[in-house]
Amino acid sequence: MAKRRMSDEGESGSPFAVKKISWEGLKKTFALFRYILPYKWLFIVGMIFLTLSTFTSLAFPKLIGSIVEVIEGKSKYTINQITVFLVFVLVFQAVFSFLRIFLFTRVSERAMADLRRDTYAKIITLPLGFLEQRRVGELTSRVTSDVSQLEGVLSFTIAEFFRQVATLVVGIAIISYTSWKLTLFMMGTFPILVVAAMFFGRYIRRLSKKAQDELAAANVIVEETLQSVNVVKAFTNEHLEVNRYQTALGRVVKLALHAATYRGGFVSFIIFAIFGGIVGVIWFGAGLVQSGDMNLSDLFTFILYTTFIGASIGGLGDLYAQINKTVGASERIFELLAETSEVSIQESATPSVSPVRGDITYKNVQFAYPSRADLPVLKGISFHVNAGEKIALVGYSGAGKSTIIQLLMRYYNNQSGDILVDGKSISEYGISELRKNIAIVPQEVMLFGGTIYENIAYGRPSATKEEIHEAARKAYATEFIESFPERFETIVGERGVKLSGGQRQRIAIARAILKDPKILILDEATSSLDAESEKLVQIALNELMQNRTTIVIAHRLATIRKVDSIYVIKDGKIAESGSHQELSLLDNGLYASLIKLQFETAEAH
Repeated sequence: MAKRRMSDEGESGSPFAVKKISWEGLKKTFALFRYILPYKWLFIVGMIFLTLSTFTSLAFPKLIGSIVEVIEGKSKYTINQITVFLVFVLVFQAVFSFLRIFLFTRVSERAMADLRRDTYAKIITLPLGFLEQRRVGELTSRVTSDVSQLEGVLSFTIAEFFRQVATLVVGIAIISYTSWKLTLFMMGTFPILVVAAMFFGRYIRRLSKKAQDELAAANVIVEETLQSVNVVKAFTNEHLEVNRYQTALGRVVKLALHAATYRGGFVSFIIFAIFGGIVGVIWFGAGLVQSGDMNLSDLFTFILYTTFIGASIGGLGDLYAQINKTVGASERIFELLAETSEVSIQESATPSVSPVRGDITYKNVQFAYPSRADLPVLKGISFHVNAGEKIALVGYSGAGKSTIIQLLMRYYNNQSGDILVDGKSISEYGISELRKNIAIVPQEVMLFGGTIYENIAYGRPSATKEEIHEAARKAYATEFIESFPERFETIVGERGVKLSGGQRQRIAIARAILKDPKILILDEATSSLDAESEKLVQIALNELMQNRTTIVIAHRLATIRKVDSIYVIKDGKIAESGSHQELSLLDNGLYASLIKLQFETAEAH
């Protein structure tokens, strides 16, 4: 976020320099209207009521001028007749205004729900590489605060913009018909207002956008702090986080106050110009009445229409500032929507049409992360796993073990070499189709807020109740689940904080069993457990590994003695391979030294 601020200010060397609304920005804002199309008839009816409401309000000055005509004795109607008609117009305007607000709100709420859904769907289907470059709070801000900015456009800004423009156009037409001399005099003040609107609007847009970005940065602090609240409390850094948040809010307030200063100055100038214009119109109009070029009722009507027109000009200035803010929000959202998804929602919801056997081959695979292209992680990895076999990847942290798995899952694409599943390159599979055949049990299990039942069902949402209970039984999770008062309906909370590590692992195993994959990945699934929990989880894992191709990443070498092959990874290459027995007997072998190191560590404890 700091980089963004620097680049914004660096464009012109001034923190208050701004860009005009770009045509590209406006096009992205207009793209918002495609979300109105499903509700176009509601929108059209709302526009009809908006038009009727606008024209009924424009009838007031004329009717009030008619009352003056009665007072002057120049009307065939009585004051009571005109007053009754005014009441009727007032009632109709109230009804039209209610229906306009009601219909536009229905359109805006539904359209923005669709936009939020599409924005969230885009975020969730973007590649992992893209998501890792963005902070969670920044992406959350796109779905929340930016969409809220756009919501105001549909529910308020469009209606007000149309009302003010219609009032301006129709009002000028009426006063021109009433007195062209007085109209020309009044129109002389317009250029001043237009120049002022351009001058102030340029500054307001940039300040508003920067305030929005700073608010997103403040939201990031809250999001990250709450996600890592245990670390915050462990280091007793509550004061540090509060100070960080307060500093971020200070920047938000500072920019908001700058924007408010310019907006306040603009509004004050407009008010002064409008009322000054009205005073000038009264002065010039009084002279026309005295000379007989205009009667008093027309002057009174003209002044009221001038007030309406002046209010419209003032309203358009504020709407211009609002549109500036909207353009900034729409640019961010539609830039996100323009990103290329790695999968489609429809694809992820479709059952796999080509289940695999589980035969896996790595052929001279080389890879470096896009953010560190000059630092190779894998330097020519080659091995083969027959369907149903169990292999283990071991080595020091940073050797490239997890990267091997991430490439198989197609979280990233390898730069050279190839990975085959059943003799077919994984690039030839659809990403969702490939991942439907793979299940992973990670070291740090992430459970979603909800019940135990829902978390197990996540493995296959279409599963029956009996299948979910059977998966829990095979994962040796039924015993502890049944010990809870609510059993399977027990709420586990965000990140499963109400469950022990071993219990979370067994729910993750039940989830994988329910998915019934042909390829299973165990990513240090027992490394953070105590001995008793590890024993129970290992029993559940043995059940899960039956008849599946299994790749185990393990630090505890005792857990992989029974696998078919072990590959020792060092500096992105396979340094050794073989069975546990074979590798243990190698003199000066890396695997043998790892076993010795773990044995000495265990003895020391």
